[in-house]
Amino acid sequence: MEAEFLKQTSLISYSKKVERSCYTSIEDILLSNTNPTTEWLNTYGINFRECFKTIVLQNDIDDFLIKLFMDEEHNNKVIFLNDLVFVSTRVLLTNSRSLDAEQMYFIFSSGFLWSIQEKHGDYFNWIRERINNNKGIVRKKRADYLLFLILESIVDNYEQTYLNNAQLSAQSLDAESIKPTPEFTHQVEKRKQELFNFKKATISLRDTIIKLEKTKMNGFDVKYFSELKEQSNNLITSIDFELQELESKINLIFSIQGHRLNEVMKTLTILSVIFIPLTFLAGIYGMNFENIPELKYKYGYFILLGIMVVITFLAVWYFKRKKWF
Repeated sequence: MEAEFLKQTSLISYSKKVERSCYTSIEDILLSNTNPTTEWLNTYGINFRECFKTIVLQNDIDDFLIKLFMDEEHNNKVIFLNDLVFVSTRVLLTNSRSLDAEQMYFIFSSGFLWSIQEKHGDYFNWIRERINNNKGIVRKKRADYLLFLILESIVDNYEQTYLNNAQLSAQSLDAESIKPTPEFTHQVEKRKQELFNFKKATISLRDTIIKLEKTKMNGFDVKYFSELKEQSNNLITSIDFELQELESKINLIFSIQGHRLNEVMKTLTILSVIFIPLTFLAGIYGMNFENIPELKYKYGYFILLGIMVVITFLAVWYFKRKKWF
């Protein structure tokens, strides 16, 4: 277990210079605020709980962190300990339309950030490149700015994926292609479910950012997180707007279906009104009574047909006058 943990754990230490390293022993993992450098410790995998416990004990960190690591399920949490903050959040994996999620933990203080990810791979490479190539101000800042960049990367990825999916959705679900078919309705409902997942994840992340914005800790600048809060609020607003559009399309589908049903019922009603009197006449003279004088009349059949034709024309004329068809 320890060997696998060390294989999945790496360190980036930076200030004016950058050092990348992997560990050969768990005793070498030291988390301290006294170093002049900022340290970014990253681990892939959340099941190395005994290794996490060892790191907490050997670095004399608040042992309540051990209890947090032992819990298998976490909602979004921001917990303030002695000189550090524990953050737990579920992040959508946006590399597929299924929008799976993974658990992430962040343990940060003024001098270090320990990020723990459930699955291997992330979209933080641009941050690593900025650190390596000394782009921007990242090397001049401490762990609070690094946490801001990581959360910003998550929000940006949500926003970009939402915009890409929204563009695909607009092409397949545009107003001109609305059809009251099961396939189209299924597409709309599928898109609504995607948006609900996106909204749920974004709201949870925004709540985490709001809690971080209220953090009071030495070496932690909350001004970075105000921008993230506005960015996540804008994304939630865009999602709500598209949900309203999709709801309008569903209502339009029902309206089209109702209109078509009304047209069918109107046609059937018109035909019924025309043929009911004809059927009535045919029923009278189709009875098997002996004493029906009209049956003995030479031109009775032709007179009855003429009456039926007149009734039909009168009914059609009346319907046209009323503009029923």
